[in-house]
Amino acid sequence: MSGHPEIILDEDRRARVGVEEAIFCAQKTAAQVSKIVEMSVSPMRRLFTRVSRETFEALPADIQDRLRFDEVSRTAVLGEEQAVTGPPRAAIVSAGSSDAPVVAEAAQTLRYHGRDCTILSDVGVAGLWRLLERVEEIGKYPVVIAVAGMDAALPTVLGGLVPSCIIGVPTSTGYGAARNGETALAAMLSSCAPGLTVTNIDNGYGAAIAALRILRALDAAQA
Repeated sequence: MSGHPEIILDEDRRARVGVEEAIFCAQKTAAQVSKIVEMSVSPMRRLFTRVSRETFEALPADIQDRLRFDEVSRTAVLGEEQAVTGPPRAAIVSAGSSDAPVVAEAAQTLRYHGRDCTILSDVGVAGLWRLLERVEEIGKYPVVIAVAGMDAALPTVLGGLVPSCIIGVPTSTGYGAARNGETALAAMLSSCAPGLTVTNIDNGYGAAIAALRILRALDAAQA
């Protein structure tokens, strides 16, 4: 036995659920990531998430050359970019620039799947006027991903102001009692705004996939 787990890729996921398998790299070695790239024969496309700078730089040069790495979103893309069609139908709203990696992960996931998005940053409720100035604009989007840490009030406030489907993403941003996002997660799950959907802590990828499913359902209903 080699001691290395077998890698079995889910090549039929798009046909089943409409989105491709993403490769979560946080606990993968550079050797495992390299193997997955080698298994992906052109013109196959693939999205890698939670790719650290250290992992990317540990990849062989020929593997690095096949990937488009983005350090902010911690993603890497293999293969041709998918054309983005139509105007943005999803907005990503964040409380502050500290949440930028999660915002970028969500945006990159949407764009990988051919969906553009509008990003509205630094509109947290600590400066409520900044959010209120954008409420009319935000409400025009069918889907809004609301990213917030600390007390994570942003999704709840939006839930009382706009008719959009709101997907809350708690982040690990905050001081001691924020408990690495656990307080934000509990706040969103306890929200008094009905219908708020909540992902796990820092899960921008999961929020984007939820948005894609909603948008696909809207497209099907309008067809």
